[in-house]
Amino acid sequence: MESQQENNALDPSVDSTLEESIKAPTDFWGIVKRLGPGLIVAGSIVGSGELIATTKTGAQAGIALLWLIIVGCLIKVFVQIELGRYSISRGETTLAALNHVPGPRLGFLSTQSQKPPNWILWFWLVMSLCTIGQLGGIVGGVGQALALTLPIKGDYLQAIQYPSEKEFVHYLELEEALNDEQKALADLSPAERDRYLRGHAKMKQRIENLQAAGQVILEKIRNDDSLLDKDGKSILEPQTWDDKIWASVIAIFTSFLLYYGRYNLIEHLSTILVVSFTFITIGNVISLQTSDIWSISTAEIIQGLSFGIPEATGGMNPLLTALAAFGIIGVGATELIAYPYWCLEKGYARFTGPHSEDEAWADRAKGWMRVMKIDAFASMCIYTFATLAFYLMGVAVLHKEGLDPDGMRMVSTLAEAYVPVFGTFAKWLFLSGAIAVLYSTFLVANAANARIFSDGLRFFGIVDESKPDSLQNWIKIMSLILPVLCLAVFLTGANPVRLVLIAGTMQAIMLPMLGVAAIYLRYTRIDARLAPGRLWDLMLFLSCLGLLLAGGYGVYKQLFT
Repeated sequence: MESQQENNALDPSVDSTLEESIKAPTDFWGIVKRLGPGLIVAGSIVGSGELIATTKTGAQAGIALLWLIIVGCLIKVFVQIELGRYSISRGETTLAALNHVPGPRLGFLSTQSQKPPNWILWFWLVMSLCTIGQLGGIVGGVGQALALTLPIKGDYLQAIQYPSEKEFVHYLELEEALNDEQKALADLSPAERDRYLRGHAKMKQRIENLQAAGQVILEKIRNDDSLLDKDGKSILEPQTWDDKIWASVIAIFTSFLLYYGRYNLIEHLSTILVVSFTFITIGNVISLQTSDIWSISTAEIIQGLSFGIPEATGGMNPLLTALAAFGIIGVGATELIAYPYWCLEKGYARFTGPHSEDEAWADRAKGWMRVMKIDAFASMCIYTFATLAFYLMGVAVLHKEGLDPDGMRMVSTLAEAYVPVFGTFAKWLFLSGAIAVLYSTFLVANAANARIFSDGLRFFGIVDESKPDSLQNWIKIMSLILPVLCLAVFLTGANPVRLVLIAGTMQAIMLPMLGVAAIYLRYTRIDARLAPGRLWDLMLFLSCLGLLLAGGYGVYKQLFT
């Protein structure tokens, strides 16, 4: 095996070449004190994957894709741990590990002293650029939540009082069906019919509350009139400033926080932000189960676990949304790549010490890998429960009312999922929670990206490793730049939900590549003394097969249907 010196870790302070060998704890509290990388990953997951993509999937598909959500959470942890195993044993970052995988290489930017980046790293670069768009959607979500909570000009709050054009059109289609003796609803089940009728009644009440202005817009849509004002701007999708001002404040604040911040600050802050809102959401779902209208029956749960696929309706394809969500629920591709970086920074590799044939080294490595496994599985339990809570909430409320969180109304629509239980307090409860989890995702993801992007620049010949502290300087530069780049994407006016789902699709495509890399590393570069058993290998193969099927099917659906 090659020495891990060939591709050293992010920084000498987290490199296993340093002699700081420490045996891993074996007692409960000792292990708990050493946990942390998984909590950071969980903190980055709940915002975009769970709150936005998972809830939207539940709103579109109903209970039918419950099985896919569960599989999406459970299946990736084996690849996650395998990548962590390699980083601990060899002291290498994830990108350095991925660059060992055989295949085409393109290196017009690489240095002569280093192999050109391989095909996986090139796709990682493309996916990472899409991730900046995803985080643009996230910071936009934070801006929307703050614009609702603390309006400055009040323009955003006023704009979302009107339904979107898609909601108006859906209302008119349903109204026509109802006026035609419900012929269009005749083939629906009683539950589906009730869902459409409930959504129609709520929209009707909302339009009536808008009085004359709302009726004028409704008549314009009914008569196919222009929805542009005298300045040529959309009446229903106007330019607003409150959300953009708040998003700018958040992005700039994050840049400085990451520039001056440290690992412990990021770990503790993300944990506090996520745990509070996740428990509120779980409580919300439990409370919904006590209601006759919003509860999800046992028969529906069984249906959701039956591997069914919902049909596309009303211009929505819930399966494509779900496949995009599959890329980012649980640990997405970016979190799988980021996890070993946090393990290195936590000190797992440094405490193991440099690779050695000494049995004492093998014992230390096994001990720290055991800690890493507990960390990974503990975080899996956290984000699986969170994911199920957000999905079931989308099913129980948004799907039953025909609501679909999208565009500038993303946050306000998501807030509706809390209304049946919390009533007038729902808005403030949700907004405070949404700010917490969305910002947690934005903070942690940018912290990880600053490290990963800087590390990646080594393989493209941009970072000169011969200069002292060059990598750490780039991390600081990236910490300042990346949040601002995310903000710039949002300020273009792109749909926040679409940005998240596009990034999710790219991550879904990246997942099988990571699975292939994990298997390659397992059988070619892992010390035989650290090799897992046959059962683990079987689960790793099944995990990679699931990632391949989901990623491949997602590409097929996007390109050929």
